[in-house]
Amino acid sequence: YQQILTDPSYAGQLVVMTFPHIGNYGTSAADWESRSVQPAGLVVREAGLRPSHYRNEESLPDFLTRTGVVAMTGIDTRALTRRIRTAGVIMGTITTDETPPEALERLRGEPVYDDTDFVLRVTTREPYRWPESGNGPRIVVMDGGVKFNIMRELSARGCEVVVVPATTNAEDVLAWDPRGVVFSPGPGDPVHQSGMVRAARLLVERLPVLGICLGHQVIARAFGASTFKLKFGHRGGNHPVHDLQTGRVRITSQNHGYAVDPDGLRDGMQVSRVNLHDGTVEGLWHPELRLRTVQYHPEAAPGPWDNREIFDEFAELVRGAAS
Repeated sequence: YQQILTDPSYAGQLVVMTFPHIGNYGTSAADWESRSVQPAGLVVREAGLRPSHYRNEESLPDFLTRTGVVAMTGIDTRALTRRIRTAGVIMGTITTDETPPEALERLRGEPVYDDTDFVLRVTTREPYRWPESGNGPRIVVMDGGVKFNIMRELSARGCEVVVVPATTNAEDVLAWDPRGVVFSPGPGDPVHQSGMVRAARLLVERLPVLGICLGHQVIARAFGASTFKLKFGHRGGNHPVHDLQTGRVRITSQNHGYAVDPDGLRDGMQVSRVNLHDGTVEGLWHPELRLRTVQYHPEAAPGPWDNREIFDEFAELVRGAAS
């Protein structure tokens, strides 16, 4: 739950947890995935008030109070989840001093989530070198809402990692003299990311490129595909994905509300992986370019570790480009 609370892909959302008891192991400085808490609020059935874990530094209620994030407890979150799965994602609010009609009237005046470019809210303002970077080939990460574990995974493979704002154009990325580029996950509708789409189209012709989640959608749009909003999104750590190239089924961690429509794909781009729940696109590849994308989260924070090999494969591509 702490990784979820600090994942920029949840920016502006109310997060509803279906597991009934949240907060059992407290919170830790080691489990942050960004510089701040990202969701607008948290809804749980019951909050753990007395955490027990050797790494615990602060209880979840104290953590939320200190970071200024509103939370709600004591409701049937699984019943709420069933309603969302029936009606689809809906606008919501948490309030303490309004009647239901007053809260509803206020909510109707709020901006619609789809119309907001949340990437501009969460991306870094200035480029920076990841402090745990290795001394190997340099990788530039386009920060659309990156999780720290992506930089950790790249650094663990000896790469030097530089993170740049999502608004960085292709020429400025190339000025860093990278050997590879990662288009990161992030929040919101990819239709707002025309700048990243232009950069992706230019960079894939020059360097190895990896797209993750929002980055996958951005690259798909760069090759002619459109994207659409899912009824209630893919959330959680147990989504089965079929790898069409190897026949393997992977258990994946997912967090996205939009998906790629493959019908418009052009210029040789092909679907490489599909979701076994609903058949949506989970990965792309190109037979001539050094390019891979995945819709899910191989950095696994939280989630299964089955897919870390994606970083191994990308590191090999980058080292090949550097040789």
